Formats: sequence, structure tokens, C-alpha cells
Amino acid sequence: MDWLIDPLSEPELQRALVSGVLAAISFAVIGTWVVIRGMTFLGDALAHGIIPGVALAMFFGFSPVIGAAIAAIAMIAGINFVHRQTAFSEDTGIGLLFVGMLAFGIIFATAQGVEAEELLALLFGDVLSITGGDIAMMAVIAALAVAATVLLYRPFLVMSFNEEKAELFGLRPKATHAVMLALLTIAIIASFQTVGTLLVFGLLIGPPATAALLVRRVPTMMLTAAAIGIASVVIGLVISYHLGTSGSATMAVVPIIAFFVVLTVKTLGGKRRAAAEAAV
Repeated sequence: MDWLIDPLSEPELQRALVSGVLAAISFAVIGTWVVIRGMTFLGDALAHGIIPGVALAMFFGFSPVIGAAIAAIAMIAGINFVHRQTAFSEDTGIGLLFVGMLAFGIIFATAQGVEAEELLALLFGDVLSITGGDIAMMAVIAALAVAATVLLYRPFLVMSFNEEKAELFGLRPKATHAVMLALLTIAIIASFQTVGTLLVFGLLIGPPATAALLVRRVPTMMLTAAAIGIASVVIGLVISYHLGTSGSATMAVVPIIAFFVVLTVKTLGGKRRAAAEAAV
């Protein structure tokens, strides 16, 4: 068991483990709604769209969290503006701002002389630089995500499957959507240092999507996604320790691999059942 205990005995990796677990819990809860609601493209765009704000914060010397929040608000406002002022769907605005803000952030960072190491940390995270303050903030976000889901479970559930029915029941789907969007945004902002802006999407979508292949009830899906996410964090950190790979990237890729393994097993199992039924 030394191969498992040794990596997690170091203080830096212990902090990385705690922050990763908290991120996994937040993303399991919020990511389940994102997958059910069909907001994965928006989640990906937000994960990339905060880069300009973080780059500006690095240059002017204020909190990257504040910079990320400003960029996220600007991106959401831009998406809504494109959607209201044109006949295009929200996906058009998301796609335009996704690419534009990512490109602008990298251009600004490189033009201002941001070192390659800092840029890599921005894009791919730096799990070994997690502080106690980062962990405290992520704990608050995880608690907020769970509390909001418990308190707003029915509005979230009805809106995710049928927005017209939510309106009919007086559940205010537009306000509910805004709350869901706010939760998604703050979870991404709180976790970008752990897994990076480009890799946050792996933990946001991978575990809930995998859970959706295995279970059907939403609460069970969230619990299953949390278990998959936490396992991905532990496995990713242990692998990165022994192989010398990026901890953030390894944590992010584990749930993606898990998804395709589960999907392959289910597909093969379905074909076997179909063949057996045809043979009867």
C-alpha cells in the first residue's frame, strides 16, 4: 500500500487532495444539472471564458478570482446580447465568445510578458500551489451547491426536463436558470486553480455523464458522480506522483476514460443481450 500512501503523505498533495475532493463534490452536484439540462457547451465556454479576466488580474495585481468573475459576467451578458439582438440561438453567441475570449486572454497574457510557466498554470492548473484560503473558498462553494440543490430541487428538476411545465407550475424557470448559471459560474471560478481553466470541463462533465450511464434517479446520479469524481482525484494524484505527469491534467482525464470504459461495456452488453434475444 506504500504506492498509495506515500503520495498522499506530502502536505502539498494533501492540500491538492482536499481541494480536488471539494471540486469533485461541487461539480458532481452542478454538473448533473448541466448534463440533464444540456448546458455542456455553455459550461465549456465559461471554463475558457474566464481566461481574459484571470490574465488581467495577473497583470494588474488583483485577485484572479475577481478577474475570473468579471470575465464570466461579461461573457454571460455577451451571450444574452447576441441572443436578444439576433435570430441566432444561444449556441452562436456561446461559440463566438468561447473562441474570442480564450484567444483574447492568451494574446493579452503573452503580449504583457506573462511567463510560460504562469500561462501553463492558468490553463492547466497547479495543484501543488493550493493554499488554505483556496480550500476554504472551495468548501463554501461545495456547501452552497449542495444547499441550493436541496432547497431548489423541484424547480431545478422540472425546469431541466420541461421548461414550459415549470412555467405552468409557477416555478419561475428564468430565475431558476439564472441561479443554476450562477452556481455553475462560481464553481468554475473557485476550481480553476485546482484543475485549470482548460481542464475544469473534465471534472464538470465526466463524472455526471458517466453516472447518467449507470443510474437514472437524479439524487443517485449526483452521489454516483461524486464518488466517480473523488476516485478520479485520488487516482489522478497517485498516477501523477508516480509517473511525474501533470496532476491537474491526470485528474481531469481519469473521468473521461471512465466514461468511455462504461459506455463500451454497456454497448457490448446491449449487443450481447440483443443477440441472445434474437437467438431465442
